[in-house]
Amino acid sequence: MAAMVALQSSFTSLSLSSNPFLGQRLSPSLSPVPVKSVEKACLIVMRLKRWERKECKPNSLPVLQKMHVKVGDTVKVISGHHKGKVGEITRLFKHNSTIIVKDINLKTKHVKPKEKDEQGQIIKIEGPIHSSNVMLYSKDQNVASRVGHKILEDGTRVRYLVKTGEIIDAKEKWQRSIKEKAEKKEAEATT
Repeated sequence: MAAMVALQSSFTSLSLSSNPFLGQRLSPSLSPVPVKSVEKACLIVMRLKRWERKECKPNSLPVLQKMHVKVGDTVKVISGHHKGKVGEITRLFKHNSTIIVKDINLKTKHVKPKEKDEQGQIIKIEGPIHSSNVMLYSKDQNVASRVGHKILEDGTRVRYLVKTGEIIDAKEKWQRSIKEKAEKKEAEATT
């Protein structure tokens, strides 16, 4: 009888042990809760093809790339069909490192009529160019150059052209470009 009690106590000690490899089934309360993987779709402004989709951060926003150009910069196209043309950057797409340059890479778009009496039309729109296909351009000296960074005496960090030493990030230029954008929006709103 004592042997039976010892055997039962050894079985109970085995079932209470935390080691799952002893051949005992785990009770449902002890089994780990299955973790659901949460995958959110990328919310990207531009519509991308399936093979062009970019990786996302955990908050489902696309990973943004650093670029050497900004809106309002004057650039020269260094490769592609429009090689040698000079224009101003009007828009940036940081998730795939593309830019839109004014009056360069024009594409034809056929627009259907939206209302009954309206006619369809064919319009020209600017297509995106990869940022690696452009270099910053100096209008004063007519030369394309790489961009460098330096800190001025007052502690501001500015971009400059390596070949000419011309500073690109001047406060007056930024203020002028912001005013021009605001005027364009007002003009578009009134028309």
